[in-house]
Parts: sequence; structure tokens; C-alpha cells
Amino acid sequence: MLRWTTGYGWFARGDHATRGGRSVGQTAGQSAAEVEGPARKLGFRPGQVVQELGWDEDCDDDLRIDIEDTTGTELVDQGSGDVADVVLQWWRDDDGDLTDGLVDAITELAPGGVVWLLTPKVGRDGHVEASDIADAALTAGLSTTTTVSVTEDWSGTKLVAPRG
Repeated sequence: MLRWTTGYGWFARGDHATRGGRSVGQTAGQSAAEVEGPARKLGFRPGQVVQELGWDEDCDDDLRIDIEDTTGTELVDQGSGDVADVVLQWWRDDDGDLTDGLVDAITELAPGGVVWLLTPKVGRDGHVEASDIADAALTAGLSTTTTVSVTEDWSGTKLVAPRG
């Protein structure tokens, strides 16, 4: 949430700020991700059920906390019985067969749901090549839509089931 001093007539309300009844954006020099946090950048919304797979000590706890804060729900494990709106899949090159991992990821995914595949960035231990991600996604019946820098050490690839 953005906050400004009320001495200038600014105040924060919900997910945005207003001045004199007009909505205003972030201040100069701030990106939307800095204002909103990485969870919002990835499209997480309040009330979503997020299943987390592949957690290990190297995962970014700040991102995990931001996702829980944004959704208002705790991350759930595989086999929890919950149907997930989003699957957060942490994956490293030595984690095994990525296609099998993605097939497991969509097992409890709601129709229209999204898989965010988080992999170490180029030059980091466990980096997964983009071509390997694309091949595994295609074999698992998913399409890659976008790849973004999520944190200092992790990239995210958004995977969805093809429409039709």
C-alpha cells in the first residue's frame, strides 16, 4: 500500500492512493514491483490457493512470505487435497526430470490455473536452460507465456494449459 502525508491532501486507500478523489500511481523512481512487491508482479491475488512444490533451503523466503501476505493464505503442499489456483514450482537442474515435475505440478491445478516455474538465474548453481523448460512444458501439455526476473537469484516462467 502506498502512503503519503495528509498534509498535502494525499492518503492511501486499499491498493491505491488518491488525492482529491483522483487515483494516483507510484512516485517517480519507483517501479510497480517495488510498490507492489514480487507477488503482485507475478499476478498473485487475495484469496488464491497456492501450492508450493520443490521447496528447499535455497528458496527465497521473502518471496514466499510476500505471496502469503498478498493471497492471505498459507502455501499448501502437494497432497493437501486443495485444488490450487497457482502452483509455485521451485526447480533446479539436478532435481530430476522436469517433465515429470510439471506433470506432478498440474495434478491438483484448477482449470485456468497457472504454474510459476522458478529456476536459478543464469550463472547460479542449478540453472535450467530456457530450451529445456520449453521442451518439458510442451511435453507436459503446457505453454510458456513469459519469463521474468523474480528475485536476485530466481527467474520465473509462467506456464499455462493451452486454450481450446
